[in-house]
Amino acid sequence: MSYEGTTVPQRDSPAGECDYCGHPFPTTDRLVLHKGLEHPQELDADEEDAFLSARADEEDELRTLRLKALGALVLLYFGFLMLYAIVA
Repeated sequence: MSYEGTTVPQRDSPAGECDYCGHPFPTTDRLVLHKGLEHPQELDADEEDAFLSARADEEDELRTLRLKALGALVLLYFGFLMLYAIVA
């Protein structure tokens, strides 16, 4: 995985650097996810638990985002359908 162009903005200080490759990350969650995805063989038990917890949180957030997007699309669809029924 290439990290070119994925830098921490100068106004922000990195939350941490990867112990294995030295890449800086803006949040500790992103650092934990990086370690679990890119360096799984080097993780100790605590780091693995942190990765599994962060991944579960990320999956919950993605599920919520998908449901909100689906709801917005359904509302938009029926809104246009009602508008068409009124105008036509």
